[in-house]
Amino acid sequence: MFKPTAATTPEEYIAAIPQPRQQDIQQLHNLITKTVPTLKPHILAGMIGYGSYRYRYASGRQGDWSVIALASQKNYISVYVCAVDHDKYLAEQYKAKFPKASIGKSCIRFKTVKDIDQAILTELIKKAEQLGGVSQI
Repeated sequence: MFKPTAATTPEEYIAAIPQPRQQDIQQLHNLITKTVPTLKPHILAGMIGYGSYRYRYASGRQGDWSVIALASQKNYISVYVCAVDHDKYLAEQYKAKFPKASIGKSCIRFKTVKDIDQAILTELIKKAEQLGGVSQI
């Protein structure tokens, strides 16, 4: 699902990305760590995760995941926001505020950091931190 990486730290992950994408990922990493400093960055599933929470599927399967995640994909940048508000994924609730992005349940995909409003992304990330992760799936 996610591109594998040999990186063991967010700094190694970012350093391995070619320019000009590296600059965008670094800018987003800085924005996320400044906005939600309590969500510690780490490498998870080939991307940078921020914070951690425990999820449980109806089947009983359990695991740990990140509240926020940042990934450099082949054709775009992904910001994953794993939070639910009023039984709806938070990223979906912000769809109209990111007209140049493709929005999935918990994923915001865009080509370059210029395609998103960073003030709106900051608001979304703060709200995700407050809500925590999606514990029941």
